Amino acid sequence: MPKVIYIGDDGQEFAVDAPVGESVMAAAVKNGVPGIVGECGGNASCATCHVWVREEFASAVGLPGDMEEDLLDLAVSERRDGSRLSCQLTVTPDLDGLTVDVPPVQP
Repeated sequence: MPKVIYIGDDGQEFAVDAPVGESVMAAAVKNGVPGIVGECGGNASCATCHVWVREEFASAVGLPGDMEEDLLDLAVSERRDGSRLSCQLTVTPDLDGLTVDVPPVQP
């Protein structure tokens, strides 16, 4: 099972075994990762699951779609390179070890 690593703003690391096909957001919520709210349940309508994907995984996760881009532009407190909504990131075997930073505050 692929492992996803979430790094909190305080540097605390949360490593989660995430089933293939599940979203990075759902894996975080199910495992109590602090800072990932997922208020809309993964429907890409709230941006409360914003993460910063580490550079080494940027090409593996790909680019955000149009709706995700809009939410990132309008609803995210600090957009950076690698900003993604974790509800739009699907766990695959290639993403084993995916590391994301969780912002200190979600919108």
